[in-house]
Amino acid sequence: MKSKASPIREAERLSWIDAARGLAILGIFMVNVPAFNAPYFLYGGAESAWPSSVDRTVQSIIDIFFQASFYTLFSFMFGFGLQMMKERLEEKGISYRPILFRRLIVLIAFGLVHAFLIWHGDILLTYGVFGLVLFAFFNAKPRTLLAWGYGMLAFLVIPLTLSLYAIRNQLGGFVNQDAIRESLENYGSGSFLVILEQNWSDWAYANSPGNLPFLALSLIPMFLFGMYVCRKKWLHNPEAHRSSILKVWLITGLLFLVFKAGPYMIGNPEWLQLAQDNVGGSASAVFYVLSVTLAFRTSAGSKLLHPLSWVGRMSLSNYIFQSLFSFILFYSVGFGLYGEVSPLFSMLIVLTVFTIQIALSKLWLKSFRYGPLEWLWRTLTYGKKQKLKRIPAAASEEKGVQ
Repeated sequence: MKSKASPIREAERLSWIDAARGLAILGIFMVNVPAFNAPYFLYGGAESAWPSSVDRTVQSIIDIFFQASFYTLFSFMFGFGLQMMKERLEEKGISYRPILFRRLIVLIAFGLVHAFLIWHGDILLTYGVFGLVLFAFFNAKPRTLLAWGYGMLAFLVIPLTLSLYAIRNQLGGFVNQDAIRESLENYGSGSFLVILEQNWSDWAYANSPGNLPFLALSLIPMFLFGMYVCRKKWLHNPEAHRSSILKVWLITGLLFLVFKAGPYMIGNPEWLQLAQDNVGGSASAVFYVLSVTLAFRTSAGSKLLHPLSWVGRMSLSNYIFQSLFSFILFYSVGFGLYGEVSPLFSMLIVLTVFTIQIALSKLWLKSFRYGPLEWLWRTLTYGKKQKLKRIPAAASEEKGVQ
């Protein structure tokens, strides 16, 4: 007799995985707020708009430690989570394909709402669509996952980096002044409909057919690496795989240092930025995940990082909350601060709001099993209304949520 499909129980959760998701939400927010606040991330011109040494330093910190590191980290966790869900369903004798397909379709629906009614920089729609590709890999051997992952990254990075190096003297920081002016006017003083029109224009620009192969070759490898690590159970039982984790942690840490910080030692040339993001960003993502896992092996590290797990357990709700907050703060239908917030104050906003999210997530999880959007996602995925309210006896089971 087959068991019924159901979400993972609290007792089965791995706190360091939730903490890694929480860290990803912080990193994504750190990159998204400057992009939400001004058009320079999309259309260039940030150096001219924020010329002070303080702002340039902040931008460099974000570029080295956050840019291309956390959407890739979240991609890694996305692949890990889908593989883990597949294995749990198979253990219960349940066909995983229809359930995972529904899960991705619901994610696509979330993404459509988020991308076109809130913010053009949405990642949910992209994850949902590219996630469908993983059905071709769910039964592949672990080494096949690695081969495809490395192969796709190499196919993207090596020829294009060599080509950019060959024309390095012709590269020169493209700035689309017309698009910048339109964005500043429409987001800064336009009506709600004008904002949506500008948002659609920005989404179409960022997701043009020419950009999609680059995006696919950046994200799908991280999905596959996440699936591989899940297959190997490194994060399920870190003590048993400590030597493997330490080896990969050291390698990815070195690649992180060389490809993310290294370019700044030679003037951060434009021709190297593709490798910086895709090699350095991918390596830093794995380095961050393994760092959190290793830190949780110590009492001090566990205590320090555990609050991130509250945010991570509600990662979808917190991600959408960040976009709604930014929409209200920066666009004209709210406080209208579009183009007015410097990189330094942008970072301060992120740290303040994220601290509040930690407290709100902890408070919510005292009374409820899931975040509100996580509950909706699970209900639609499993085709059955999930229990949301936490019963008193279960409230004390989750360490740190008391």
